[in-house]
Amino acid sequence: MNVFAVPGLPEVRPGDDIAALVDSQADLRDDDVLLVASTIVSKAEGRRADLADFPAGPRAREIAERLEEISGDEKDPRFAQAVLEESTEIIMEAPFLLTATKFGHVGVNAGIDRSNVGGAGEGEAGDDGADLLLLPERPSESAARIRENLESDPAVVVTDTSGRPFRHGQRGVAIGWSGIPASRDWRGEEDRDGHELEVTVEAVVDELAAAANLVTGEGDDGLPVAVVRDWEFGDHEGSDNLYRDIEGDFVRQALRGWEFARD
Repeated sequence: MNVFAVPGLPEVRPGDDIAALVDSQADLRDDDVLLVASTIVSKAEGRRADLADFPAGPRAREIAERLEEISGDEKDPRFAQAVLEESTEIIMEAPFLLTATKFGHVGVNAGIDRSNVGGAGEGEAGDDGADLLLLPERPSESAARIRENLESDPAVVVTDTSGRPFRHGQRGVAIGWSGIPASRDWRGEEDRDGHELEVTVEAVVDELAAAANLVTGEGDDGLPVAVVRDWEFGDHEGSDNLYRDIEGDFVRQALRGWEFARD
């Protein structure tokens, strides 16, 4: 398997055709997997916003005040309002906002980014340091559109970065995909000792997103697109069930009844 970043892509603006930009810089194959950072998908889809677009309501002000008290850092209630509006559920309000997005992803601050937002286009929010970048509204549909417009027919995965409970640091994750199942199911197959696998379901789109993150970087690299080549899904059953159903998400259920308290 080979993983490489696609160099030479320009700053993406609202309305840009990501597929055309990628095709101009990379010779893709039908069996490739194209991994596209959500930042440029959001930019192309006009998901830049300004804090002024989110006048804070009472709950947002209350959340911001509590977070400011906990951290000692000033918190803008308009940012809390943006998180509220981009979420279907606030799972934790302190010591940080852990939310469920409208498309099912669970992460901090509804995935709203305040880095690598880029310069404003005509008629957009100004470059006053308060710009926000919201996640794509329906990232799997975004992945499907990119794939449809490419000259070849690779699978497409829209990626983001997030932390994971019980571990330090962030890693790449998939938030949308097209042309590939989200996971491959090993259940019913046998290990080397002949034991039947009973629970192993591999989240391949997350693993591919993490591999892409190794070559695209997190800072000012300017490499938002990667290609995975010479990797095969194999003869396995596939599934698009990446996000746990709430009924079976016991960690979420436990967090709903938990409250942050400082010693």
